Amino acid sequence: MATALMDFDKALELFEPVIGLEVHIELNTKTKMFSSAGNPANEEFHAAAPNTLLAPVDLGLPGSMPVVNREAVLSSISLGLALGCSIAPSSRFARKNYFYPDLGKNYQISQYDEPIAFEGSVEVELTDGTIVEVPIERAHMEEDAGKLTHQGGSAGRIQGASSSLVDYNRAGVPLVEIVTKPIFGAEERAPELAKAYLLTIRDIARSLGISEARMERGNVRCDANVSLRPRGAEALGTRTETKNVNSMRSVERAVRYEIRRQAAILSAGGSITQETRHWHEDTGETSPGRPKSDADDYRYFPEPDLLPVAPSEELIEQLRARLPEAPAAKRRRLKGEWGFTDLEFQDVANGGLVDEVEATIAAGATPAAARKWWTGELTRVANAADREPSGLVSPAHVAELQKLIDDGTLTDKLARQVLEGVVAGEGSPQEVVDARGLAVVSDDGALIAAIDEALQAQPDVLEKIKGGKVQAAGAIIGAVMKSMKGQADAARVRELILERAQA
Repeated sequence: MATALMDFDKALELFEPVIGLEVHIELNTKTKMFSSAGNPANEEFHAAAPNTLLAPVDLGLPGSMPVVNREAVLSSISLGLALGCSIAPSSRFARKNYFYPDLGKNYQISQYDEPIAFEGSVEVELTDGTIVEVPIERAHMEEDAGKLTHQGGSAGRIQGASSSLVDYNRAGVPLVEIVTKPIFGAEERAPELAKAYLLTIRDIARSLGISEARMERGNVRCDANVSLRPRGAEALGTRTETKNVNSMRSVERAVRYEIRRQAAILSAGGSITQETRHWHEDTGETSPGRPKSDADDYRYFPEPDLLPVAPSEELIEQLRARLPEAPAAKRRRLKGEWGFTDLEFQDVANGGLVDEVEATIAAGATPAAARKWWTGELTRVANAADREPSGLVSPAHVAELQKLIDDGTLTDKLARQVLEGVVAGEGSPQEVVDARGLAVVSDDGALIAAIDEALQAQPDVLEKIKGGKVQAAGAIIGAVMKSMKGQADAARVRELILERAQA
């Protein structure tokens, strides 16, 4: 039976949405959080075969002892500072007890009542330039779980599966979880704010260099909490937590969906179940997961095998001094440097493409060309494939593609075919051009032969040109382009036709 949904605008008339966001950032340290095994969240290790990046600690083998990754601690402090948080003079790890089929020791080492960073805020820019200050409750360190692959079910889901395979490579990957306080007052822009906040956190992580922050690879994941309360009420409503949403577009859609779903239930006199929910990208819906546990149900207790983390004030100030430019300030600066209008820059920023455009410009493209590719063809292809544009090609390849256009090797039409090959994994733009034979033909011999063939089919055109109707050359240019599958140098074809008419 289809889930009842209320019209979004009607839901906002009756209820006030309150959201909270929990974002997990996988750190790109060389090794895991508590072991010397390689870290698959790092680009270098991403393609490793299942269950090959392991140490005894990751499997929970008897006698194995965790050791804290110093670089992960430094990255966590830097992230906390970038979020405007206070850094705890002493924080400690705890054991979070829960049934973890993808953690060999069946508990997660996390931080509970003593996180490394707390009480901060971050500026988030919405599509029209409005700045919203999102309050941060805490940022804490923990380890990631492994990965389950379900066999025999539909679309890889656990429902109906006959068995599950476990890959422990990801178990123990360093994570920082950033938890906001409840966000009030977003109203109809709550879905947009969720997306913009996730974009801001991703940009901060990238600017710090602490994570690849590739959402399509799970380097950044978001749990979206949504509750509704009747207009005028003070008590918060019961919340749901949509787990592990891994794209900015999906977070926006998930929040909007939950507002509509919960409003329909409440307006019909029902009640909301406090639970986790799963987001289904294919249907644009959420489905029930498990009843949401409170902290007491996890039976937290201090991790007995690890000492507290106690960074010195000197270290904290050293890390503070190294903080990069804040994303909001950087965007204002880049807009001026690139010479974009407000609308042009908003297209880039709203697509989460500031870093991609910046890197493409650094690789040699003009700002206008970089913007054109990322907000145009690449966004179109990504939307059609339900992917993020940044996951399709590298900025270096986009700059190379534009260079091939600038030096006359490709037309815009041919460049789109080359891009198709690059996205398909056929190599760099130049390699695709060579393999597919897509370069513009500028050899006079080949062009003259094609022109002669076209003139034989339209013998009156040459006389028209000689009579002063130069625009008639367009018919021959079109015929030549068609016969040469768009690879003819149109400007050179025109020159040769006019030369023929003057002979």
